Amino acid sequence: MKTRLLPSLLAVAALFLAHETLASAGKSNVGTVIKDLKVRFSGKAPELKGKPYILEFWATWCPPCRQSIPHLNEVYKKYKDKGLEVIGVTDEDKQTVRNFEKTVPIEYTVGFDPYEKLEKDFAIEGIPHAMIVDSSGKIVWEGHPMSLKDSDIEAVLKK
Repeated sequence: MKTRLLPSLLAVAALFLAHETLASAGKSNVGTVIKDLKVRFSGKAPELKGKPYILEFWATWCPPCRQSIPHLNEVYKKYKDKGLEVIGVTDEDKQTVRNFEKTVPIEYTVGFDPYEKLEKDFAIEGIPHAMIVDSSGKIVWEGHPMSLKDSDIEAVLKK
């Protein structure tokens, strides 16, 4: 019995560590203020001034990113009427994203950072990586998008 349990425990521990490693940055960005989000948008740029938003770094080739997109779609649906924006930033081109969206729809705003400037500014080392930004532009949370809690989102919506 013990010999069957050990591999299962090791597999769970490995998944947990991989989950935490994927959403990583070389520094903590909590407390950093974003004055101007310098990315290109596929359509009209969202109005972010005075609004809370989730900023997520992702790529079409990233399996964990693909898994988090439906979750972020649900978060966006749940909170958009309360003023929350969700922006997924990729360094890929628009056509690659358009083709990808035929199989994995993205219902929130997509931003493009082709030179990875924003990714470098925040020292993003693993994706998917999300940040909650409050209405003053301050990053108040960061981590894996699947770890987003309603309480963290609701806290920035109350401000």
